[in-house]
Amino acid sequence: MSGVGIPSRRYAGPRVGTFAPRRRSALVRAFASGGLARSWDWLLFLATAGLTGLGTMLVWAATEPGLRAAGEDPRTYFKKQILWAALGLVLMFAVSCVDYRLIRRWTPLLYAGSLLLLLAVLSPAGQTVNGAKAWIALPGGFQVEPSEFAKLGLILSTAYLLSRTRRNAVQPDKPPGRPGMKDVALAALAAAPVILLVEREPALGVMFVLIAVLAVMVVVSGIRLYWVGSLVLAVAGGIYEVARHHVLKGYQLTRLTSFLHPNSDVAGTGYNALEAKIAVGSGGLHGVGLFHGTFTGGNFVPSADTDFIFTVAGEELGFVGCAVIVALLGFVIFRAIRTAALADDMFGMLVAAGVAAWFLVQSFINIGMTIGITPITGLPLPFVSYGGSAIFADMIAIGLLQSVRRHHHSLFG
Repeated sequence: MSGVGIPSRRYAGPRVGTFAPRRRSALVRAFASGGLARSWDWLLFLATAGLTGLGTMLVWAATEPGLRAAGEDPRTYFKKQILWAALGLVLMFAVSCVDYRLIRRWTPLLYAGSLLLLLAVLSPAGQTVNGAKAWIALPGGFQVEPSEFAKLGLILSTAYLLSRTRRNAVQPDKPPGRPGMKDVALAALAAAPVILLVEREPALGVMFVLIAVLAVMVVVSGIRLYWVGSLVLAVAGGIYEVARHHVLKGYQLTRLTSFLHPNSDVAGTGYNALEAKIAVGSGGLHGVGLFHGTFTGGNFVPSADTDFIFTVAGEELGFVGCAVIVALLGFVIFRAIRTAALADDMFGMLVAAGVAAWFLVQSFINIGMTIGITPITGLPLPFVSYGGSAIFADMIAIGLLQSVRRHHHSLFG
C-alpha cells in the first residue's frame, strides 16, 4: 500500500545509552519516596539499638567476674546476648514489613498461641526456676518464657476487641463511635485467662503489668468517664479480695512486707533491696567503670544480669549512665505515644498505646525496685536485661510500632 502511513516498529532489543532506563538498586528503592527505609521511625530504631548495646555491655560486666572465677568462658552470656539481640532485630524487621492491618486478622490465632504457651508452662514441660514455673526447656540448654509473649497477645487481643465498633448505618460516612461496655467486657474476658495463667506460675510482676496495660488501653479507647470510675472501683475491690483471701504466695507477701518495712529484716527479706540501693549509690556521678563493680561483680546483688541489671549501671556507669538509660527508655515510650497519635485507625492506636504502657510500667517497676520505691518483682528491664524471650518480645513490639508508623497515610501524601 502506497502513501503516507504509520511506520512499523520492530523490536530492536533493550535500549542502551545515556537515556536508557535503569533498574534502581534495592537500597535506592528503600530510600525512595514511599520506600521501607523512608517510612521507618529511625529515631525509635536508634534509641532501641542504643539500649540494646548498653544492655549487652552491662550483662557482660555483670557475669564476667563470676564465670572467670568458676573457670568458664567469661564471655558466655555476652555471646548469648549478642545472639539474642541479633535475632531480635531480625524479628523486629520482619514484623515491621507486615501491614499491621494484616496482623489484626491474625490476632485470634496469635492470642490462641499465647494461651497454649502459658498452658504448656503449667504442664510437665514447664520448668521451675526461683520458685516460679515460668519457663519451657528447649533442646540445647535453651529456655523460653511464654509470659513475655503473653504481653503481646493481650495487647493485640484487647486492641482487636476494642476496635470492632461498627459504623452508623444511617450515616455511613461518620467515623466509628467509641467502644461500649460490651466491648470492654469482651476485652476483659479475653484478658482474664492470660492474667490468671500468669498468676498460676506465679509471676506477680508480669500479672501487674498485664492488668495495667489492659486498664490503660481501655481508658485511651474513649470509654466514657463514669465507666472508668466503675472500673477503678472494681479493681480496688479485686485487690481487697486478694488480700482478704490470702491469694498471694508466702514469698510474695514477704517481698511486700520488706518493701513496707525495709529495715525490719535486713539480713533476710530486705537484703536484696538493701544491697541494690547500696550498689546504685556507690557509683557516684560517673561510676567505678565497667568490670570494676564490687557489689555487682562480687555477687552481693542477686540476679544482677536480669532483674537487677540497673544496679550494674548505677555502680559501674554512675548517675550519668543511669540517666542515659532512663532517657533512652523515655524516648522509646515517647515515640510509641507519638505513633499512637499518628495511627490511622483505632486498632493501630491501641496497639501503640498498649506498647507504650507496657514499657512505661515495666521500666518504672524494674528501676523502682532497685532504688526502693517499688516492691521487688521478677521483671526485666526492657532491652537491657539478659534473656532471649524478653528481648524477642521487646523487639516484636518495636516492629509493631514501626508497622503502624509505616502505614500512616500522611507519610506518603
